[in-house]
Amino acid sequence: MTNTNNTFDLFDHYVVPSYTRNRVVFVKGKGAKLWDSTGKVYLDFLAGISVANTGHCHPLVSEAIAGQAARLIHVSNLYYNENQGRLAKALSDLALHGKCFFCNSGAEANEALIKLARLWGSSRGRYEVITMQNSFHGRTIATLTATGQTKVQDGFAPLPEGFKHAEFNNLESVRAAISEQTAAVLVEAVQGEGGVIPATREFMQGLREMCSEKGILLLCDEVQCGMGRTGNWFGFQAYGIEPDACSMAKALGSGYPIGAILTNRDLADVFQPGHHASTFGGSPLACAAALATIQVIQDERLLQNAVAMGKRLKDGLQALVDKYAHLTDVRGTGLMLGLVLDQTAKDLEQRLMDMGLITLATAGNVIRMLPPLNVRESEIDEALDMIDDVCEEWHIELDGISVDETDVNDEPAAAPAEPAAPATPGAE
Repeated sequence: MTNTNNTFDLFDHYVVPSYTRNRVVFVKGKGAKLWDSTGKVYLDFLAGISVANTGHCHPLVSEAIAGQAARLIHVSNLYYNENQGRLAKALSDLALHGKCFFCNSGAEANEALIKLARLWGSSRGRYEVITMQNSFHGRTIATLTATGQTKVQDGFAPLPEGFKHAEFNNLESVRAAISEQTAAVLVEAVQGEGGVIPATREFMQGLREMCSEKGILLLCDEVQCGMGRTGNWFGFQAYGIEPDACSMAKALGSGYPIGAILTNRDLADVFQPGHHASTFGGSPLACAAALATIQVIQDERLLQNAVAMGKRLKDGLQALVDKYAHLTDVRGTGLMLGLVLDQTAKDLEQRLMDMGLITLATAGNVIRMLPPLNVRESEIDEALDMIDDVCEEWHIELDGISVDETDVNDEPAAAPAEPAAPATPGAE
């Protein structure tokens, strides 16, 4: 039995306090469930922030990691390993049909995209990267500068030059930011940290046309919305476009750290020896985890499940929006959804946690939900019941009246336009 208080003490004394942690120690996971050190069971609708897309400890992924760890954990990238080449081909077959660079995290993947854009642009006099307001691209100095949120930048000045921010879903704002020095536009198909806001079809297709017209690169950050999260392998695939390159991480290894960038054929050989590197990137163990993850998503038809269960969850959340006055909207696509409140979301997140449902408050007033892609109908319904119960009590405490006495016909806030329906798996 885990000594919970001892764990808290160890963290307090020896772990840098860079996170505000919920006072829970998780010790076991399976599928969409987590167990804490007291034996309490939770329904996990966060999945490690879109990491455990195949669920916790999927047997095929666990077996792949254990089997590879018994044979070969690491070998320098000065040599070849069979898993890295296999994974690069598997990803290239899913989209873009170019080449991969492997690293260890989403921030590293986006850093690689930025370096790729600058190296590509160096002979053209181009180095600037345009990103979107409210975007999130990482915590390194370059990626936090690319991030369109001042709260992650405060205290780290001077920030590097070469970044501009435009308004998300506003083509004219992007067009106004383009200059002779612009090398690339970097965008998320769905802004996760920014409040679960999908790009519009007009915006994504317009960006592709604009970048092609101006001779600049279109880069997509797929760290959170990739690997099946939206019902496609990558979020951009719902819009009928292809970027020049994209980044990924989080769910790529089902929890084992691995990041990557994937390019089209035109950018496949921009990086040459000495331009970029990663000691641990593409290790045999990390690639084994990623290969197993791709197999599970394909074999268990998890893209289709993400669409079906995403609709079930979204419809259920919309019914709660119609029922409770302090819930104003539900937005997102696939199993990347946000429940919008008319006030700060942190209190509701904690109440749901106490009930046994793990979610995450983001962008101030949004409850973000990212269930595993293999979540079941019964688990969706269980979560909706918990949200209903918590919201009823929360509503009464906020207003001092019962739900039946409230006007539940208030107009919800306008939601961004939905992207096109996900493509059939394997059609890319």
